[in-house]
Amino acid sequence: MSTPNSATISAFIHAQVQAWNQRDKKAFLAAYRKIAPGKLTIEYVGRSAPADGWAVLEQMWENTNAIVDIEEVLLSVNGSEAACHNINHMPSRDLKIHTVELYAFDGDDVNVRYFINNN
Repeated sequence: MSTPNSATISAFIHAQVQAWNQRDKKAFLAAYRKIAPGKLTIEYVGRSAPADGWAVLEQMWENTNAIVDIEEVLLSVNGSEAACHNINHMPSRDLKIHTVELYAFDGDDVNVRYFINNN
């Protein structure tokens, strides 16, 4: 697969957030499989080294999907990279966590970096 264009990248970002909020794990993982048929790495910046993205997604789903709703605040796609500002709402804890998520697309491979602001 060649590196996706901006429309494809935007569609992926929106699709994975929609699937997350609808608690549709199959659609969530399918969005990632479609955009990243090669290597997927995910890093929680300042907390962990880049890791196998599939394992990270599984752990993220199991630990937080039932309690977190994502609000997309801003998406900017430039070339083969995207930056997102999201608010992760946790109503059961009366908590909102802002994240900046960076996505880099390189052919079949995708690298994701999460910056999490707990303040």
